Amino acid sequence: MTAAGRLVLVATPIGNLGDLSPRAAAALAGASLVCCEDTRRTRQLLSHGGITGRRLLSVHGHNEQARIAEVVGELRAGRTVALVSDAGTPGVSDPGTRLVAAAAAAGIEVTVVPGPNAALAALVVSGLPTDRFCFEGFLPRWGADRRRRLEQIAEERRTVLLHEAAPRLADTLAALAESCGADRRVVVARELTKLHEELWRGTLGEAAGEFAAREPRGEIVVVLDGAPAPPEADDDSVRRQVRARLEAGQTLRDAAASVAASLGVSRRRAYELGLAEAGTARNGGD
Repeated sequence: MTAAGRLVLVATPIGNLGDLSPRAAAALAGASLVCCEDTRRTRQLLSHGGITGRRLLSVHGHNEQARIAEVVGELRAGRTVALVSDAGTPGVSDPGTRLVAAAAAAGIEVTVVPGPNAALAALVVSGLPTDRFCFEGFLPRWGADRRRRLEQIAEERRTVLLHEAAPRLADTLAALAESCGADRRVVVARELTKLHEELWRGTLGEAAGEFAAREPRGEIVVVLDGAPAPPEADDDSVRRQVRARLEAGQTLRDAAASVAASLGVSRRRAYELGLAEAGTARNGGD
């Protein structure tokens, strides 16, 4: 029985070909088959790395599902298959997720050669908080899904990373300014690692005006500051909400837990304020 092959995810440069690592080049040179979005673009990358004679197979967003059986067949036959996207790490806003899941389900070894990633590159140069962040990829283009996502982003406390196509950038910034507030800080990272790299910093209101007045080009990552922490509830607000729950029949313990969750205060504080409000003689079912 032939031993199964291996699927290797290989991160490739997001702009500057000099970012192709020696390990990435070795992985591509050692693969029997290279799955890629655009065979022309990947052939240029291989040529830059001095790699010739590799068989290329187009695997992109429109045909990934249809290609899975073919690629898994290559892996089952014992071949090493490399998976790349046009730029960056495959599977991150690029094809690859379904193929990786299918290979793993088939018991195929899946490994990665880490490297360039546009979203993380933009994050670390943005100057915005990096300790907690989330990646939203591309926003839905229209409709209820887009509105819901914008509402979620408006309340997100972590730094938010978004990809956007240049022709839609101004509209997206305007929508973010409307949902998040014009004063929210933002960094627009364009053409990272390339000759015309740009890092624009300001507020969402300023960004919407700036990019409505010109036609940006290239690959873009929007790095958005997280939502500010809500102001802490005052004692009167806590007492009122505890009282309302007590009057509705909750025990003091349950009322305090519910108010703590809804107002973002500690259970102990809610309990003690509720205790003072209710009086020790009226602690009901606590």
